[in-house]
Amino acid sequence: MNAQVWIAILVGLAATIDDLKRRQIANWIPMVALIGGFAWQISHAGWLWGAVNALAGGAAGFGVFLVFYLLGGMGGGDVKLMAGFGALLGARRLLEASLWTAGVGGVIAILVLAGRPLCRWVMARWAAMRGMPARAEVVGASNSIPYAPAITLGVWLSLVPKG
Repeated sequence: MNAQVWIAILVGLAATIDDLKRRQIANWIPMVALIGGFAWQISHAGWLWGAVNALAGGAAGFGVFLVFYLLGGMGGGDVKLMAGFGALLGARRLLEASLWTAGVGGVIAILVLAGRPLCRWVMARWAAMRGMPARAEVVGASNSIPYAPAITLGVWLSLVPKG
């Protein structure tokens, strides 16, 4: 595994853990991806083209998710994370990562939505067994889904060698 893959693994794990735990992504995480992306791109393509590749990838990552942020469907940390990963991947590979991210995000959303009725049923049965009144809501449930896991898996899948 090369440095690009290690950066993607470490940044992705940090972002996923932070998003699942706190429901936000600390600013240092996308910044590490951005700095690592510029370093990676410059080390492989030289100062000029490396900086151009990183800048184009970062701008593409920012632009792809900015629309969803403006529509209220995504947090600002997700946008910054994708911009950082864009610098690491470059614009071409970022487009592939975005498609993977959308697919993984859709699967996660379906699993979460399908799992909520099961969680409600389990909580009601648990309360009944303990002689407590059943609560209607699922503990920890909200209308939003942390998206860093989908972004991370999408980026990782884009880095898997094909062919």
